[in-house]
Amino acid sequence: MIRTPSSTVSSIPFAHDAADLPARRPWLSVVVPVFNEEDSLDELYRRLDATLASVPERSEIVFVNDGSTDESRARLEGILKSDARITLVDLAYNCGQHAAVLAGFRVSRGDVVVTLDADLQNPPEEIPKLLDKIRAGFDVVGGVRRGRKDPLVRRALAALVHGLSKSGTDYGCMLRAYRRPVVRRILRCRERTLFIPALAAVLAHRVIDVPIAHDTRRFGRSRYSASRLLRLGFDWLTGFSVLPVQLVTVFGVAMSAAGAAFGVFFLVRRLQSGSESDALFAVFALVFAVLGALFVAIGVVGEYVVRISIEVRHRPRYQISAIRRGAQDGRS
Repeated sequence: MIRTPSSTVSSIPFAHDAADLPARRPWLSVVVPVFNEEDSLDELYRRLDATLASVPERSEIVFVNDGSTDESRARLEGILKSDARITLVDLAYNCGQHAAVLAGFRVSRGDVVVTLDADLQNPPEEIPKLLDKIRAGFDVVGGVRRGRKDPLVRRALAALVHGLSKSGTDYGCMLRAYRRPVVRRILRCRERTLFIPALAAVLAHRVIDVPIAHDTRRFGRSRYSASRLLRLGFDWLTGFSVLPVQLVTVFGVAMSAAGAAFGVFFLVRRLQSGSESDALFAVFALVFAVLGALFVAIGVVGEYVVRISIEVRHRPRYQISAIRRGAQDGRS
């Protein structure tokens, strides 16, 4: 096995990835981010190995250990020793799913890169569907989960994102395939909060979605709580749309118009009836409505300001502590 210290990894230019290095490269790389998935890893590897056996092209599997605190690292060490196609990437700390995928992109060597979650909700057996579309000439192939087995809250939030994106793309599905040129374009982006599926759709010429199966989570629990899903949604909104700011502007104009209309209405009513009580309560209601709208506007603008602040700090999205590859340089 080859152990690569973090200093060596850091010396590779950011815009480049491991596919630029002189080596006998595989055609397919499967990148799997792993965080506390010790129970699913053995079955994941067994099913992924069987799936890749049906792929005629040369392949590799890149496991990215995203700072796991359970026995995931030990399980991955055992898998690494048993299969020369395996590359194990250790991150220095938990960086998050998308950062782990970026690290896998950088280390992977294949002409085609497939990303896959380790929880087995997206079956590895669906990978050939994506590869068929890649062979047909598409740059990015996204999986669209059919018959989702997720909790109601997650499905509702996903439906909201789909509605805002005005497309049938399942941006929350990690089972996706990318051609190497698209991977290179993603790695050149210096944004701190990348939403990889949406970014790839922007950077690619030919994009297509394919329906895939979706299974119930049988191992562990999901790391995406409702709050994390909302933050991920904000990453997508603030990274690819100015719709929130535009909505606040439209809402502010509507509130101003409504306020002027109410003012005229109650002035006429006051002159006609002489009663002050109705007008007083209406004014209070209007003030509270305007204050609520103001706080919403401050929150939306604040979200963009915070993300600008994060970007200007230039903190690394991930740090690799070690890269270990199998004894051989891959196999057919």
